[in-house]
Amino acid sequence: MAAASVPWLQFPAQSFHSNSTISSARFKPLSISSSPIFSGNPGRYCVIRCTSWNEWKQGSSSTEARKVEKVPEEKRREEKRRAELYARIASGEFTAEQSGISSILINGLARLGVPRAFLEYLFKLFGGREGYPRIPEAKGSIKAIRSEAFFIPLYGLYRTYGGIFRLTIGPKSFLIVSDPSIAKHILKDNSKAYSKGILAEILDFVMGKGLIPADGETWRVRRRAIVPALHQKYVAKMIGLFGQATNRLCKKLDAAASDREDVEMESLFSRLTLDIIGKALFNYDFDSLTVDTGIVEAVYTVLREAENRSVAPIPVWKIPIWKDISPKLKKVNKALKLINETLDDLIATCKKMVDDEELQFHEEYVNEQDPSILHFLLASGDDVTSKQLRDDLMTMLIAGHETSAAVLTWTFYLLSTEPTVMAKLQDEVDSVLGDRYPTIEDVKKLRYTTRVINESLRLYPQPPVLIRRSLEDDILGNYPIKRGEDIFISVWNLHRSPDLWKDADTFCPERWPLDGPNPNETNQNFSYLPFGGGPRKCIGDMLATFETVVALAMLVRRFDFQLAIGAPPVGLTTGATIHTTQGLRMTVTRRTRPSQVVEMPLPVDSKVTTVSCVKDKKGEDFTVAYVNESVSRHPTRI
Repeated sequence: MAAASVPWLQFPAQSFHSNSTISSARFKPLSISSSPIFSGNPGRYCVIRCTSWNEWKQGSSSTEARKVEKVPEEKRREEKRRAELYARIASGEFTAEQSGISSILINGLARLGVPRAFLEYLFKLFGGREGYPRIPEAKGSIKAIRSEAFFIPLYGLYRTYGGIFRLTIGPKSFLIVSDPSIAKHILKDNSKAYSKGILAEILDFVMGKGLIPADGETWRVRRRAIVPALHQKYVAKMIGLFGQATNRLCKKLDAAASDREDVEMESLFSRLTLDIIGKALFNYDFDSLTVDTGIVEAVYTVLREAENRSVAPIPVWKIPIWKDISPKLKKVNKALKLINETLDDLIATCKKMVDDEELQFHEEYVNEQDPSILHFLLASGDDVTSKQLRDDLMTMLIAGHETSAAVLTWTFYLLSTEPTVMAKLQDEVDSVLGDRYPTIEDVKKLRYTTRVINESLRLYPQPPVLIRRSLEDDILGNYPIKRGEDIFISVWNLHRSPDLWKDADTFCPERWPLDGPNPNETNQNFSYLPFGGGPRKCIGDMLATFETVVALAMLVRRFDFQLAIGAPPVGLTTGATIHTTQGLRMTVTRRTRPSQVVEMPLPVDSKVTTVSCVKDKKGEDFTVAYVNESVSRHPTRI
């Protein structure tokens, strides 16, 4: 009887390996207990405790294990290309050289014996405004910068040029900020001196004057209208909605687990969060987990276009005839048309419901049949014909759907690389939720689950950059800047800086104490900006956190997730948020109650015919193996 046929284990067939050898050096004695896996035939099974699933794979001689361990060729090429780019940055290839008379004088005087460093200091001192030095400058190769997600090369430039530098790409120039004190100055201390700038320009075609791109005065008016809709009764109502929507995804994954089919999780998360934002914003069920409405693809299409416009050297989309001849712009306009028509229908439906109801509007108004934000806004007196209302709804639809999907995608990717974190997470979820739908009180108790989301947002911030434009002359750090400067605050650089974080590239939810405050820009002194900071901070940060915590908890309570064997490498690209290049393909298996394991020695070099990774009561991962009957009759774990 093979382990695959033991009902309570339900191991995925693709995780079994044949004819592997176990080294005696990896065995440890543990406490004796009874185990249901051995009942009826106690001589045929053993449970083997491994440090990690990856360690087991490295110790295995199976072809399939080698296939998992092998680094895909495409991944190697990507790493080589990135290493070459960083080497070019370090070599000074992208450093803007001095030109004109200053360069001639420095070179000439240096040949006469005057120290070059002293000469460069003098020219910086007298070349800058009021004695300030000039900002370090890098010149960008468009091909090099745009060969991958644009925020990644910015990290290499940051480590070379420091917390603020100028990047010139063709005719465009940007200030790149990766210093928390400068970020705080721009976002909070002197926020009135900065607008959304280029962000407002590139998002105008899709969001108009919505909350994200709006100028200061428009933003203040609309914020006062929208924030009251996010009151406590509404949030409590949404927790239940998050659970219902996630349960539909669980049913879909349950079917995939039964069929032993791998699933592409990134697209499923996009559909899940679209269904959630549809109900939360409009009380409309897109049902995109079942039906392909085209909205998910339409949203990604317009956001990808917005990102391209942010760094495009020539604004070809402004050429009137171009929109009629460019296949790409035709696709963008078609996507926009679909989104706008959907919005029109939803607003009209909600307007009719508001007109027909007799409820009196009050501070914590909630319509039980339609608790949506749109219903609240219309009931409060917002003009249904207002373009501003449509812009706000478009902004919330796109931002609320896109960011949460990205957070869940990268959280599950990170969990697949750290089984010990997954085990600890599942242990907390089991103890808090049991088999219930989460309530708002449950969510508050899921502290480690929240820390997993916090850490995922540190490593994969959504979005990876914040964009501003100076409205007046200012001083950033020690450098003067002029009015009209376009600025990229690199959240990616801040969140991964080794100067700010210990083991900056390591996924470690434990860096956030469970008994400490929820990490934010204030208590982390602007080194942590998952939702921005200052007055223009995302107004839906709490709701977004609750949404991802509920979805994460419900999914890991029911299933185990592993990267699928043979799946393409998980690369990065952007479209306002961080996407994968080829999706996140995972193997999903139903969770089962793990066995209790006895202490017994296993002979050296015992032959294993099947193996799979499961978890014990404490959530620790261990490996279950079927050992040849002639070799060993004693179950053990190491």
